[in-house]
Amino acid sequence: MTESETPPRKTKGPPSAVKNWIGVAPFLLFAFFFLIFPSLQLLVGSFTTEEGKFTLVHILELFTEPYILNAYELSIQISAVTALGGGLFGFLLAYSVTAGGLPKRVRSALITFSGVASNFAGVPLAFAFVATLGRTGFVTAILKNIFHINIYDTGFNLYSFAGLSLTYMYFQFPLMVLIMAPALDGLKREWREAAENLGASSLQYWLRVALPVLMPSILGAMILLFGNSFGAYATAYALTGGTLPIITIQVGAQIRGDVLHNPNLGYAMAMGMVFIMAVSLAGYSWLQAKTERWLR
Repeated sequence: MTESETPPRKTKGPPSAVKNWIGVAPFLLFAFFFLIFPSLQLLVGSFTTEEGKFTLVHILELFTEPYILNAYELSIQISAVTALGGGLFGFLLAYSVTAGGLPKRVRSALITFSGVASNFAGVPLAFAFVATLGRTGFVTAILKNIFHINIYDTGFNLYSFAGLSLTYMYFQFPLMVLIMAPALDGLKREWREAAENLGASSLQYWLRVALPVLMPSILGAMILLFGNSFGAYATAYALTGGTLPIITIQVGAQIRGDVLHNPNLGYAMAMGMVFIMAVSLAGYSWLQAKTERWLR
């Protein structure tokens, strides 16, 4: 065998399984220190007093204290309204840019905007809405001075349930667009052609073929929007100043407040939120799995 025919020597290195674990180690550490460990602290704190003794009082208060029940109810209502509104509006926008025949430039611009807007929240979003629809906001002034319409005289209030829901919609419907655009792209053209060959109209195709296929994805996306709104804190606090007692603000008041200061009760309230979020994510994962089976 000549020198050119000598097989190359294999360099020894760590097994592929070890290399894979090394690559995923930063994520596992991040998940442990910022997700698992804080959740365990919440769980332990929910069942202990300030002196460190075991108690069930905080868990029982979740089901007996009226202000806690009202806070959960208010948060669920806002989350449901914004999930339905953002889901419907976002689906229509996603349909317009995928199957509606709009130019590709419009789709690119909308997807880019959706990626930015879905992450625009907190104090900047609250300030933007105050500057736009507040009592002295830009749009409010235009409507009042030019069209002689005072939206606050009609009952609208930015710092109320309706105003907070409208503010949440700003980042809800772009998130729906980002989720539904790939699902709409996954609809096979052969399905529509087969329906048309069988004499189905466009409405019949959507009612009997497309929507049944997309329904798990739509419902799953709405569940994700529900969880996204349910866990929001900074936007609501910056916009309403804590006057709208949603559950995230109540948790903050218990942990950091001066009047309501019971950290362990705050931990129990946060655990209730974790439970609701876990149920939402489980429902989303189940529906997403059903969608992927159709759109493979």
